[in-house]
Amino acid sequence: MSTMTQTPKSSSGLDSWFEITKRGSDMGREVRGGIVTFITMAYIVVLNPLIIGTVPDSTGKFLGGGAAPNIPLVAAATALLAGVLSIAMGVFGRMPIALAAGLGLNGFVTYQLAAKGTWENAMGLVVLEGLIITILVLTGFRRAVFEAVPAGLRYAIGVGIGLFITLIGLVDAKIVQPGIPLATLGNGGNMTTWPMFVFCFGLILTAILVAKKLRGAILVGIASSAVLALIVEAAFHPMVTGSDGKQAPAWSLNVPSFSGKSLVATPDFSLLGNVNVFGAFSGQNMALAAGLAVFTLLLSDFFDTMGTVYGIAAEADLLDENGNVPHLDKVLLVDSLAAAAGGFGGTSSNTSYIESASGVGDGARTGFASVITGALFLVATFLSPLVGIIPHEAATPALVIVGFLMLTQIKKIDFNDYSIGIPAFLTMVLMPFTYSIANGIGAGFISYVAIKAATGRSKEIKPLMWLVSIAFVVFFSSHLLSVWFLG
Repeated sequence: MSTMTQTPKSSSGLDSWFEITKRGSDMGREVRGGIVTFITMAYIVVLNPLIIGTVPDSTGKFLGGGAAPNIPLVAAATALLAGVLSIAMGVFGRMPIALAAGLGLNGFVTYQLAAKGTWENAMGLVVLEGLIITILVLTGFRRAVFEAVPAGLRYAIGVGIGLFITLIGLVDAKIVQPGIPLATLGNGGNMTTWPMFVFCFGLILTAILVAKKLRGAILVGIASSAVLALIVEAAFHPMVTGSDGKQAPAWSLNVPSFSGKSLVATPDFSLLGNVNVFGAFSGQNMALAAGLAVFTLLLSDFFDTMGTVYGIAAEADLLDENGNVPHLDKVLLVDSLAAAAGGFGGTSSNTSYIESASGVGDGARTGFASVITGALFLVATFLSPLVGIIPHEAATPALVIVGFLMLTQIKKIDFNDYSIGIPAFLTMVLMPFTYSIANGIGAGFISYVAIKAATGRSKEIKPLMWLVSIAFVVFFSSHLLSVWFLG
């Protein structure tokens, strides 16, 4: 008799809809997991405004108009959309996946699109990309591509994402420093700042709690580290000296202190709707450039989500006997609409967040956890100053531990078969090394098709894998194509 047959009937409509009992969870775990996910990705409310809210477009105007940055507007819109979309994913997708403005995509929108045009046109391209990818979902194309990927590459995607979020955690905590040949822990392997001490404390504590299989281990680790950070800041006020000789707080992103900070702020949502969907296509030679920009956004969004959704579902042990994700069509539909909503809201494309794996690592198994995460983001529209008190050094140990948990999927990959082993390897290493999930997936797909075809095993390649691999070749060559056609 199957496990599903033995599962007791749900005690309430809420339990039945979210499949809480069916997935072996309970309300407490879901609430706790939703809180953990919120804490690990709440940084986006602070970081997204610093990326897209402080850079002027080609006309010299900032997002929202005017000659000065509009940080509060971007922060309010970022939290609002993250809240609404995460709740939508929880209710309709019924998966423990939260959404917010996509890192990487917001950088592309800021430094590639807005820098060459206007913010309204750049956000218009994001809306257009979201609408196109929604059509691909409704026609079943996006799901078909998802299921055409061989099992070995699917597991490699999960492992690569684990390595990627580990690197994100280490970089955000300034343990690993991009541009420096060797990973550094302070100077010469020494802890030189109090924030590094807080990170190391949080990492060891969380590792111990996870090893002891304590429920709420990741949440306890984050909370304990945050309390320690507040104590350290109050006692020592750690500072660092920059290359310009000026001193600045040693903490990454946020200073853990309530001093001089208001806990409540009235949100301003006037940023919503400042878009021009087809504005980027006007002008000589602009249609091709705008088309390539939409294509680049689409592929990045398409496969970043694919990797994120599969990796989280695998980590939560929610895949069926065929390795498929439950409620996948609705999950992909919500994610696709989120891209368009992000452009309309002026926050850049919104997408499924791999940080959701931290909530899964703490027990979340259903969409109810995403509802909790979304509700907290809505609260954060009023309490954004409070969200900005937790430094990276207190939150990122959770990402490192979750990275380890996702890495355990590597044992399911057959490395004895080089036609899957090499593509899996490229998928796993290029995600963290290039700081892009899409790059890793693209390299894995292209090499898989090339090796299978060259070794006389082309019959094992599903037609959609050929199509997607060719699309990735175009994606990786987009700059050369743009130079070739536009000069």
